[in-house]
Amino acid sequence: MDITDQKKRRGRPSKFDADASLQIAMQLFWAHGYEGTSIADLTEAMGINKPSLYAAFGSKETLFEMALQQYISGPIAFVSAALEEPTAYRVVEKLLLDSAHFLTESATPHGCMVNTGSLSCGPQAEPIKDLLVARRQWFESALIARMQRAREAGELAEGTDAATLARYVAAIHRGMSVQAASGASREDLLALGQMVLNLWPGNKD
Repeated sequence: MDITDQKKRRGRPSKFDADASLQIAMQLFWAHGYEGTSIADLTEAMGINKPSLYAAFGSKETLFEMALQQYISGPIAFVSAALEEPTAYRVVEKLLLDSAHFLTESATPHGCMVNTGSLSCGPQAEPIKDLLVARRQWFESALIARMQRAREAGELAEGTDAATLARYVAAIHRGMSVQAASGASREDLLALGQMVLNLWPGNKD
């Protein structure tokens, strides 16, 4: 290859990698939230210009939705998996203790994209807020259904309100995310999760 060919090759733009760009977007939205992440932040991190971003993903809102799905099916897949544990106690054990580790990983942003992605949003970001609220409601409803099955199976102490118990666990889970984003340590979060387990109103097997 002569010097002219080498210059031509160096001058060609690198091939756009949509999957890698989506991972970058996920990390930025996870760390800074929807409104805290600007188009300029996204294009700079991806190494593309604004028209290329819109051509690839349509809009910032659509990109966030795609990044959220990537996040749900990837980094926090353990949350849905926890609901499949054989007992209610094991569900909560996996959910809270795995979350304590996940939320404080040094290589990823602290906190949860679902819980902190839209804590402060203006009117233009209302669809994103609604999207995240719907995801949190889905999780709480799934947890309620799981606790109700546990009550029917005799796993919970007599008189336990399964729906209230599920909402309590969901509230603790969301609180752990906010605490992690505020600097709580892994030990702090593990202790919080263990307190919930120590007070569990039923079968711990």
